[in-house]
Amino acid sequence: MDTILVVEDDPDSRRMFKMALAFAGYDVLEAGDGLDALRVLDTKKPRLVVLDLGLPMMKGQVVLQELAAQARDVPVVIVTASPGPHDLPDADCILTKPVTPEKLVETVRRCLASGSGVRNISES
Repeated sequence: MDTILVVEDDPDSRRMFKMALAFAGYDVLEAGDGLDALRVLDTKKPRLVVLDLGLPMMKGQVVLQELAAQARDVPVVIVTASPGPHDLPDADCILTKPVTPEKLVETVRRCLASGSGVRNISES
């Protein structure tokens, strides 16, 4: 079973992401901010990270930079409330809020299957 780390500060969104991914057959780890995410990543090896950019304590962009600096080869699905193009070369997929459970699971599956590359995927 693949393990997914969900990094989201909004408890309702985090709970929805966790439930959607668990129902899809993934083992889900959680973090409520960027510092928590790095602590989890120090001890666990998720197959993919779902990362909100607007986090307290440490922004999602800084978490991405840390992942790159540590040469962690883990796909990242970016979740952001900011529409438009994103210059995030370390992100494999991008979802624009609001995110439905179906779109989240579809994007996670696609990112795991593709391996790399940035995809702009928004709710429409």
